[in-house]
Amino acid sequence: MKHTPIQHPWNLYSPTRQWSFLAVLFLVSTSNYVDRNIISVLLEPIKAEFGVSDTLLGLLTGISFAVFYATLGIPVARWADRGNRKTIITISLTIWSVMTALCGMAQSFWQLVLARIGVGAGEAGAIPPAQSLIADYFGPTRCARALAVFMSSGMIGYLLGFVVGAKIATDYGWRAAFLIVGLPGLALAILVHFVLHEPRTLPQFQPLPNSQESIRATFEALLAKRTFVYLLIAMVIYFLVAYGAVVFFPSYMIRVLNVSLAEIGTSYGAVSAVSSIAGTVLGGFLTDRLAQRNPAWLGRLPALGLVLAWPLYEAMLLAPTYATVLVFAGLAGVALNATVPAMFAALHAICGSARRAMAVAVVFFFANLIGLGLGPVIAGAMSDAFSAMHGPVGIRYALVIVMLLLLPCAWMLLMSSRHLAKDMEA
Repeated sequence: MKHTPIQHPWNLYSPTRQWSFLAVLFLVSTSNYVDRNIISVLLEPIKAEFGVSDTLLGLLTGISFAVFYATLGIPVARWADRGNRKTIITISLTIWSVMTALCGMAQSFWQLVLARIGVGAGEAGAIPPAQSLIADYFGPTRCARALAVFMSSGMIGYLLGFVVGAKIATDYGWRAAFLIVGLPGLALAILVHFVLHEPRTLPQFQPLPNSQESIRATFEALLAKRTFVYLLIAMVIYFLVAYGAVVFFPSYMIRVLNVSLAEIGTSYGAVSAVSSIAGTVLGGFLTDRLAQRNPAWLGRLPALGLVLAWPLYEAMLLAPTYATVLVFAGLAGVALNATVPAMFAALHAICGSARRAMAVAVVFFFANLIGLGLGPVIAGAMSDAFSAMHGPVGIRYALVIVMLLLLPCAWMLLMSSRHLAKDMEA
């Protein structure tokens, strides 16, 4: 039986159902980011208990999570381009929730590393299938704004990790924080199973088995697009900054500005969340509006955001008071996060519907393995080196240097904008 492309999947659902699906995926992504990022606010008590260096803390937050997160993303995305994405998300959510809870049961640093590996393995099945479903639910004309809402969950999760993690760690210890944020994901997995809908379960939207190209052909088709190559490089650099530097911001505030963990969890966490949500949503709506005039704005807009973010972050790291830090952190967060919807909208625009999850997974493979995997280790090693020479303020010097990477990232995005119109696919 042949595929009958009479209608698109997004014509199947009413706006109410579309937004209810997005709400569930929003909760999934929030859980993803809570379980992934809560460790950043727990680094100091973990360091104190196990007596490890910043380099090993970078290993804990970076490579231990990123190796399986990145490598499993490719086969999971292959499955997501062919199979039931709702099932993939349900299984993945269950795995990372259990492994997050197991982080709280670790009795040694290396047991904690192993549990973090498990969190990364589970979370490999979250974002590519979810973004693929969103593209099917909303279609190309509303994809960027839907992705913007979806991606704002990242900062909601980051905020919850900060506030809840800091509060629980302060009152009950860091192990309790992992347990309390991990276990609710099991209930959410049940909600996913019963609420989300997979369009491919309907005959008219099932891909033909013999229509699927090989993985090698998919790679070759993606790498043949200059836009994809520039986006890939840009996202790798972006993740180096976002995970290499930002994960150490709380440690910087504690060591250099003498701010308490509880205060960071509430004030800095709140500022980060508000600026991230505002930037992401604003970036999504601007992307849809500007890209309708000229697709090149899918690359130009994030480049502009990064150029604006760089001096604001440098000012934040050089600010003499915590109040000033919060002001610059909020402004920089708006500029930085406004870039994300445009980058992913550009990726979806050029990859073609049959390669959507794979394109996201390929980007995540390199961006997470290098950015998330090596970023914290590099930043941590630089912090150790500078701190050995200059004391606690050494972490500031390391972060100032890492933030310089925003500039070549902006250049790569600007280069991608020159080829977007030519590389776009339906």
